[in-house]
Amino acid sequence: MDIELVRRAQRGDEEAFASLAVAVSARLHAVSHRILRDIDLAEDATQQALLSIWRDLPLLRDPAKFDAWSYRLLVRACYAEGHRTRVWAPNLRLLPARGPATPEGLSEVVDRDQLERGFRRLSIDHRAVVVLHHYLDLPLEAVAETLGVPIGTVRSRLHHAMRGLRAALEADARPATREAAQ
Repeated sequence: MDIELVRRAQRGDEEAFASLAVAVSARLHAVSHRILRDIDLAEDATQQALLSIWRDLPLLRDPAKFDAWSYRLLVRACYAEGHRTRVWAPNLRLLPARGPATPEGLSEVVDRDQLERGFRRLSIDHRAVVVLHHYLDLPLEAVAETLGVPIGTVRSRLHHAMRGLRAALEADARPATREAAQ
């Protein structure tokens, strides 16, 4: 991140903030979508985070820590959106066909669908840790700083999240029993 751009925005330069918002909004939206698993909620959380960034930017002590600070505001906005909405509604998008379906392509879709179902079963706290650590490739210490929790809590959440994902994938892989089918 351009530290001088952050400093100018801190001093109230609206053009600098607009440039800053453009620079970070796609990345923030990608993270919020991965945490919330819903495009509409992710857009709301991203907008809320950008508003919080604008409002609180003058309070940021170290402009070099803008990225971690903005992710912290985003995760808080994701928590607020995630707790506000309890009912899951599918976000369906029509994707262009790229040619005839192959068994490998179908297998990829099935794998992705199973992973998505398992990820949806995780709590928002667990999803946030997984996204920050695995998607953003942040070290656990940075995840702890971003979330404002101790490193042990991050390790515990990551452990439970991965265990929950494994359990969900294994449950989906088990064949249905004859009784359940009737």
